[in-house]
Amino acid sequence: MKLNLPNKLTVLRLMLVPVFVIVLMIPTQTVQGYFITTIIGMLIFGLASYTDHLDGKIARERNLITDFGKFLDPLADKFMVLGALIVALYRYGNIRFIYTWAVLIVVFRELAVTSMRLMVSGSAHIVIAANKLGKIKTGSQVTCILVTYLEPLIYETINLIGGDSVRESGVMQFLVKYPPLTYLCIAVMIVFTVWSGINYILTYWKYLDPNK
Repeated sequence: MKLNLPNKLTVLRLMLVPVFVIVLMIPTQTVQGYFITTIIGMLIFGLASYTDHLDGKIARERNLITDFGKFLDPLADKFMVLGALIVALYRYGNIRFIYTWAVLIVVFRELAVTSMRLMVSGSAHIVIAANKLGKIKTGSQVTCILVTYLEPLIYETINLIGGDSVRESGVMQFLVKYPPLTYLCIAVMIVFTVWSGINYILTYWKYLDPNK
């Protein structure tokens, strides 16, 4: 199969998913190792996220939009986001409870929308492309992932610079245990995830025939 450039970028995004997952799951015994795996993993994740922006832009500007791309692009996004979210559950025990619920919401939404895509494609022969709200949803998820992984590095850097007096302060211990930026991004991500999912279902429900 000959792929155009946007589709090649989409396939590249899929290929980068196991790479950053493996990097982020490398066991580390030192702070330096923790920093290195996190930064490298997020650089790879950031590159994968950028291909999502780039493939759509090129496809629109060069009129290279295909049904294959409409199908694979949102699928690649799902693998990318879910891979990073699940690894976060493995790495960060302090936010695992709330993150578990967030991941479940994302998974259920993606299953519902993917099922909707397949049913509409089969019954109405329509390939559902990602809409603007879906793109905003993906953007909120990517932002949440970046903040989840990078916010602890900020506090760890402050602890290293400030020493024991800063590390043992009540404020720093609270920030480490309950990272505010991460919690805020989780809330925003959940809102757009649920909102976009409901929007997809309401928009394409008319194409579903319960008698078939």
